[in-house]
Amino acid sequence: MSIRKRFVFPILYLLFNIAIIPPIAKSFGREKLPTFSKEIKPRNWCYPLLFRNYVAPNLKKQLQNDASVFYKSTSMPITYLDANFPFIDGFPLFPHLSHNDGKKVDLSLMYLDEKKEPTDKKPSVSGYGVYVNSEDNYTVKRCRNNGYRQYDFTKYLSFGTIHELDFYQEGTKHILQQLLSNSSTQKIFIEPHLKQSLGLSNEARIRFHGCQAVRHDDHIHLQIK
Repeated sequence: MSIRKRFVFPILYLLFNIAIIPPIAKSFGREKLPTFSKEIKPRNWCYPLLFRNYVAPNLKKQLQNDASVFYKSTSMPITYLDANFPFIDGFPLFPHLSHNDGKKVDLSLMYLDEKKEPTDKKPSVSGYGVYVNSEDNYTVKRCRNNGYRQYDFTKYLSFGTIHELDFYQEGTKHILQQLLSNSSTQKIFIEPHLKQSLGLSNEARIRFHGCQAVRHDDHIHLQIK
């Protein structure tokens, strides 16, 4: 195979990703989340390259506004993980149960580096699978003992731990409070132990996602109305 032919597919793929799919997605009510913004960014290039970073226009606007406020006060970006595919409500985004209508997105927790300074680094390659307070977690034990073996399945989707980081409670709470300041935020899923330790136990929109899903002490699930 000639060198020219080897480059045909990647060039066409990037062309579709950058120039062709985004305008088509708009007709389906989806818009691409920013890739190069200093205020909001993907965990890694896989999310935009695999078309997993599309949301409804109002969710994109909310995230951009929240990220701008968060960045001004912390100098840290909000990092997103899986959102939705560009087309067709109801089309599943494996392995998620509900990322299929443009109204959901997963966001990373915040962490401290080895100097105990806030960082935009994340512990795993994918952003999933490295849990906060994974030892002696009552909810995980209860779900697994009740037959929900998939509950901590995302530990197999980390694709490797690349940074040894500490969970940053204050920074994560700051993100959650910023998301909750929007009336369009319908619900947020995190593990019950995180909700309690972050002092957000009285917030009705922060909910337990149920044992049929996967655990949420490695990321935040945001859903708008």
